[in-house]
Amino acid sequence: DAFASGGSNGYDHKAMGITARGAWISVQRHFAEMGVDVQSEPVSVVGCGDMSGDVFGNGMLLSKAIRLVAAFDHRHIFFDPSPDPAKSWEERNRLFQLPRSSWDDYDKSLISAGGGVFPRSMKSIPLTPEIRAMLDVEDEEMEPAALISAILKSPADLLWFGGIGTYVKAAAQGHGDVGDPANDRLRVNAEQLRVKVVGEGANLGVTQAARIAFSLNGGRINTDFIDNSAGVDCSDNEVNIKIALNKEMAEGRLALDDRNALLVGMTDAVADIVLEDNRLQALGLSIAESGGTADLASYVRLIETFEESGRLDRAVEGLAANDQLMRRAQDGQGLSRPELAVLLSTAKLALQDAIEHGDLASGPGMAGELAAAFPPAMQEREADAIAAHQLRGEIIATKVANRIVNRLGIIHPFELAEEEGCSLADLANAFLIAERLYDIRTLWADIDAAEMAEAARLALFADVASGMRAQIADILRSLPAGTLPGEGHD
Repeated sequence: DAFASGGSNGYDHKAMGITARGAWISVQRHFAEMGVDVQSEPVSVVGCGDMSGDVFGNGMLLSKAIRLVAAFDHRHIFFDPSPDPAKSWEERNRLFQLPRSSWDDYDKSLISAGGGVFPRSMKSIPLTPEIRAMLDVEDEEMEPAALISAILKSPADLLWFGGIGTYVKAAAQGHGDVGDPANDRLRVNAEQLRVKVVGEGANLGVTQAARIAFSLNGGRINTDFIDNSAGVDCSDNEVNIKIALNKEMAEGRLALDDRNALLVGMTDAVADIVLEDNRLQALGLSIAESGGTADLASYVRLIETFEESGRLDRAVEGLAANDQLMRRAQDGQGLSRPELAVLLSTAKLALQDAIEHGDLASGPGMAGELAAAFPPAMQEREADAIAAHQLRGEIIATKVANRIVNRLGIIHPFELAEEEGCSLADLANAFLIAERLYDIRTLWADIDAAEMAEAARLALFADVASGMRAQIADILRSLPAGTLPGEGHD
């Protein structure tokens, strides 16, 4: 019985569609901040993949407003210049349900005028007026590699990656820098992209340098490790659940059949936990990004701090030199979302490590924090197993570190620790004390639920983060070092 997905009893990522659903949350946030609800307002999509694939197939079924106008995989190129969203969704769903499908299985009678499915083995593909208009090209025919490049450069709303390969590099990079020679002839530069949003359901579709270039040109993109993290997160949750339940089985308190039934029954709840993680990390990036040029100097200082501690290799992560970063202020630009994603993950790891090595996780006030990491059914039926979890410290540290960075942003925790001369572990203690004392989680939930423009929502979250910073500073000055939070609102 494998711990991660694919075991005889566990969570099947493709059946749950979890990776695509997580990445789609990133897409929803990008468009929401542009004033578009992708669940109800039509968006034109071009993509890499086909409906038999986990991430592409599941992803292209997540909104019935999707207008998939072009896609390609290793076999075919698909065009539907003016799709009917409802009918095309039904046909994509039919293909997804087939045991194995390709774009050639698409019902050609449902494809709009000028569209079609073309094998990549053709020497040249004729372009109808409708395809030329959609791609904004003058050529009347193209060989397949050039046509795929044209799809990548087309003026659609969303570019969705669900297939294998690296298709976008920065202009400053050579194809040899990418390490994917099979797609050298197809690859385009980020500076040539005309889509508004890139969703990275698949790994490595875009280089980090390309992400940064696209973002600085006004495009909206995160990173693959942000967008498609739900699959790994789902496996992590499965491991944590099984460790607790397997101990109960080994000690005779839980039968195998009962454990398996419980696993199945918790599928939707596990997905909810995972997707909330995706929602909050995408929101956390937006909160971090909202500081703009005003935060540049603080980020440069933080990058230096991470470098000095050995947590960050600037060259490996593609972060520019300090003077280059600071020059962006003259152009009214702060750090890009792909750069902030690197700092977000680095910040979380630093905090997680500090919390694990402190006293917080073993404190009496953390039982609720640990329980909340598991589905409600498991909290009700296996509370003792959760309380005795072998990874108690690691789970609590992960959850708390995530919340601190997602909610306070990347800068506040580290500046506070430096200003107050405290450890990151003490900072985490003070964060939880302030959070419980002022019932901040209710305030966050109210802001999340309120109907308002996303710019206003982000401004409110930033205000709460600033207020929290002030309260945490007071707590650090007022209470003895090492003071731990109690349960509830102590």
